[in-house]
Amino acid sequence: MGIPKVSEQLDWQGKRVTVAGLGVSGVPAARALHARGAVVTVVNDGDDERSRAQAAGLTADGITVRLGDGATLPAGTELVVTAPGWQPDKPLFLAAAAAGVEIWGDVELAWRLREPRDGRPPAPWLAVTGTNGKTTTVRMLASILTAAGLRTAAVGNIGVSLLDAVLGDEPYDVLAVELSSYQLHWAPSLRAHSAAVLNLAPDHLDWHGSMTAYAADKGRIYEGNQVACVYNVADRATEDLVREADVEEGCRAIGFTLGAPGPSQLGVVEGLLVDRAFVPNRQQNAQELAEVTDVNPPAPHNIANALAAAALARAFGVEPQAVRDGLRAFRPDPHRIELVEEIQGVGYVDDSKATNTHAAEASLAAYDPIVWIAGGLAKGATFDELVQASAKRLRGVVLIGQDRALIREALARHAPEVPVVDLDRTDTGAMSAAVREATALARPGDTVLLAPACASMDMFANYNKRGEAFADAVRALAAADGDA
Repeated sequence: MGIPKVSEQLDWQGKRVTVAGLGVSGVPAARALHARGAVVTVVNDGDDERSRAQAAGLTADGITVRLGDGATLPAGTELVVTAPGWQPDKPLFLAAAAAGVEIWGDVELAWRLREPRDGRPPAPWLAVTGTNGKTTTVRMLASILTAAGLRTAAVGNIGVSLLDAVLGDEPYDVLAVELSSYQLHWAPSLRAHSAAVLNLAPDHLDWHGSMTAYAADKGRIYEGNQVACVYNVADRATEDLVREADVEEGCRAIGFTLGAPGPSQLGVVEGLLVDRAFVPNRQQNAQELAEVTDVNPPAPHNIANALAAAALARAFGVEPQAVRDGLRAFRPDPHRIELVEEIQGVGYVDDSKATNTHAAEASLAAYDPIVWIAGGLAKGATFDELVQASAKRLRGVVLIGQDRALIREALARHAPEVPVVDLDRTDTGAMSAAVREATALARPGDTVLLAPACASMDMFANYNKRGEAFADAVRALAAADGDA
């Protein structure tokens, strides 16, 4: 099963294309289409300094840009290419649908513009999605593929434009591709070599409209898979998506589990990551891939990420030693269960990336006992299930941020015996106060864990800035302790 390249389907010369949104995806899309002879108009909601700078560069190349006007469909538009974050109910898209104009995302455009290199077909895609863990898994996968001697890159929602990877000079052997639900919504033609859905939990429901629609967009990643659909044994919804997918003949369902694997699964046995999927006689045999201690850090949800990455790599034919070497070489991004310091027997861990309850629950499950720093923008989330699942691990809780009352109320219902410090402030300096309060609650052997379960924008520009504030406060505490 394959989709013809767009150059085979369309004559771009003079085709009127509207690109919705600037940024990481919009600018390369506009340039790529303009270079192929399309008449490109970029529309953008914002009209700030950064947008004006990007617009100036495009205008100099002969591309029309309309800033501050992302709602109106330009007259004569024959195709819309959108940045992934734009919601489907925007007036621009409603007008396009009414006019019978197709809407593609940046991923769809990249897929259609792939070209053979050096007489070889375009690089296959190993694709990853899920509510949490996508970036870590894709970077682990890229590390494994690199250890196998393959030319690869981690691209997509990870912040590296797929268009740049597809159209650049590097002749990749395979791409490790992170895809968000937004991107998958607008990518009907994508057909990956193999793909994984790591987990499913309510997120971005304001964008998708319902959990059913969110799951359906995630499930698009399996459509047309050639070799393997990788799913999470512990998350039945991911397996259900595999069952519903229309895949190529011979494509297999491959599970990953933190327990002992059955046939056609990867899992954990006595501290080892093992493969019972890509081995001869999988009913009887298993192949050791790595040790749990080769995963950095070896928290349960990170081991699951490693197994998913290993499954995709093995589906591509990577040897076991490369899986081990790639996992050993991998270094996690900042603010993802990152140990900042250990001070007087207390570990201080930054997981600012835990911006929803699903991610926070995975983070809390990795430590015991915990002094938990939480709060921020809830984005419509509720916290009862999270608190119920984690209550026995909590030494104490320090709350910050705009929606902290929601967490406080859940704690009162499900963990009334746990001490709670409610910091009634949302300024950036609140993080230093939170670290001091957490330190007062902690005992040697405890972990002070920043896993907010909320977005950061009530107090910080992004989760990176929030994590940096936490790390700075911890290091200041360590310096003061060293001077004492």
